[in-house]
Amino acid sequence: MNYDFDTLTTSLAGGVMTVSIHNPPANVMTAALFSELCACTEQVAADEAVRVVLFTSADPDFFIAHFDLEMILAFPTDKPARYEASPNDFHLMCERLRTMPKPTIALLVGRVGGGGSEFAASCDMRYGVVGKTRISQMEVALGILPGGTGTQRLPRLVGRGRAMEICLGCEDIDAQTACEWGYLNRVFADAGAMDEWVGAFARRVAAWPPRAVALCKQSINNAELPLSEALREEAYLFQQSLRGPAATPSMRAALALGAQTREGELRIDELCGEVAAHVAARADENAD
Repeated sequence: MNYDFDTLTTSLAGGVMTVSIHNPPANVMTAALFSELCACTEQVAADEAVRVVLFTSADPDFFIAHFDLEMILAFPTDKPARYEASPNDFHLMCERLRTMPKPTIALLVGRVGGGGSEFAASCDMRYGVVGKTRISQMEVALGILPGGTGTQRLPRLVGRGRAMEICLGCEDIDAQTACEWGYLNRVFADAGAMDEWVGAFARRVAAWPPRAVALCKQSINNAELPLSEALREEAYLFQQSLRGPAATPSMRAALALGAQTREGELRIDELCGEVAAHVAARADENAD
């Protein structure tokens, strides 16, 4: 696919797509950035060459500051508020991050606020840097509310009480607190350490069978359903994964590498990392 953007730079290596945001002076989500994020997320969702998506920023101080206030001021208010018949484009973009059949990860080096925080919160995973990452939902102080999934996404991430504190307090949440609350998966001492760890994690996941990754993500998303329904869905998705082309070769490879032996089980994380290469090697042998 052709990834040609003005506010985004993309690179693909080993199935990992890195999308870097660059919209000076402070990475405000202007109309141009919003439009390109919508287009980019649509493309990566459909691109079979992309296994994992990393969102990062070219600006060490800002991931995405917030949605453009000038755009919000231009929203029509001359008629009464009404229920919309379908989700708006911002909601659709955020849901695309959450539901596309590949992991989405936000690397938050600097500040992220408002619509930028809602974008990041819609990704599957978020990582930050101690002393640098700051999360903010400042909307209520401006007379509005977080309307780009924030009031729905945050309670699911951090709980109702903490979501109230974040949204009503309009104060910065530091990286360590955000990690303790569940907004961030992990925090790192510096951006280099974050890039190294997340890069290795992304490459590891990109090596797994994409069908298994997609079905696992779908099943985890189903945790928002009632438990009985979610378990029924999990059993069905497990059956689907078992019928995928990679399931039998991968499990046989694991056994050949030592799974279910004492030695193999003591190094199961490393063994998992060797499965894909073993499957590929056996496929080449059979081809010859």
